[in-house]
Amino acid sequence: MMKYLVILLSDQSTSFCYYNTSDNIGEKRLMPLEILRNAIKYAFMEDLFIQFVLPPFSLPKEYEEIITSTKGSIIAPHSTSYNADVIVIDGFSELNNIEILKDVSYVLRTDKKDFFEQYKEITRRIVEFSRLNIVLTDIESFIDDDFNLYKQILDEFTCSVKDIILSGKTIQLNILTDRLVKNEMNNCNAGYKTITLAPDGQFYICPAFYYAKEQPVGSLENGLMIRNSHLYKLEYSPLCRECDAYQCKRCVYLNKRLTREVNTPSKEQCVVSHIERNASRFLLLAIREHIIYMPKTEIKEISYIDPFDNIKNK
Repeated sequence: MMKYLVILLSDQSTSFCYYNTSDNIGEKRLMPLEILRNAIKYAFMEDLFIQFVLPPFSLPKEYEEIITSTKGSIIAPHSTSYNADVIVIDGFSELNNIEILKDVSYVLRTDKKDFFEQYKEITRRIVEFSRLNIVLTDIESFIDDDFNLYKQILDEFTCSVKDIILSGKTIQLNILTDRLVKNEMNNCNAGYKTITLAPDGQFYICPAFYYAKEQPVGSLENGLMIRNSHLYKLEYSPLCRECDAYQCKRCVYLNKRLTREVNTPSKEQCVVSHIERNASRFLLLAIREHIIYMPKTEIKEISYIDPFDNIKNK
C-alpha cells in the first residue's frame, strides 16, 4: 500500500541515495506548475505523505508558496537556504565547510575512496548531528579488501559512539545505530510504499529509475501501472524476508542494476549490510559492559557475513 509520494521538482533535484544525477541532466527544467498542483491533489486523494526534493538553485516564488503551504517534508542540498527537514551533503569537501544545524537530518553522499580516506572527519563531528545517514554511492564496486576496511572503520565508529552514549548524549548514525532500534525490516520500500513523480509528470519506482531512463510506471492522468508490483514487497524476496539486517535499505534499484531482479539483492549490498549489523551488535555489547542499555534488544551472533553462503551451507 502506497504511503509516500516523492516529488522531484527539477531534473536537477538533489540525489539523497545511491543514484547520481550529473550524467543525466542538462538544463534546469522545473516541474510545470500545473503538474505540481495536480501532484499535490493526487497525494491528498490517495492519502500520501509528500516529500519534495529540491534542486541546488532557488525556486520561483510560485513554487515556494505552494511548497510552504503544503503539508510534507523537504529534502534539499546544503547549498540552498530552504528550511529543509533533510539536508544532503555531497561529499567530504562540502562536509568540511558547513555548519551543522540541530534538529535536522543530514545525508552524506560519498564514494568509498573518500570515505576510507576521510572517515575520521565523521568521527570528529558526529556529535554535532541530530541524525546522520551515510550513503556509499559506489557500493557495487566493493571487493573483499573494501569489506575488511569498512569493518575496521565501523569498529572505530563503535568506540566513538559508545563513549558518546555513555556520556548521556543521543546519537543517530544510520550504519551503526539504526539496527539497535529496529525489530523488523524497515527498508526503502520503493515501488511498494513509496512512488516518485518526475518533472515529466510520470511515475517511476524511485528517482534512480527516472535518472537511469527506465520506463515510467504510470502518470497522474492514468494512475499507477506497476508491472509485477508484488515483487517489490518484502515477502516476495526470499533472501531478504529471512534476514535480520533490518537497517538495510534493500534498494530495488541496485537489485535490478546488479542482479537484473528487483527482489534479489547483490552480494555487495548484503555483505555491507551484515557488516553494519554485526557492528551494531558489538556496540550494544560494549555499552552493556558499563550500563543497562536497551534490555529488550538482542542481536544474535551469526557465523556468516554473506547470506548466500548461509543458504548454500544449509
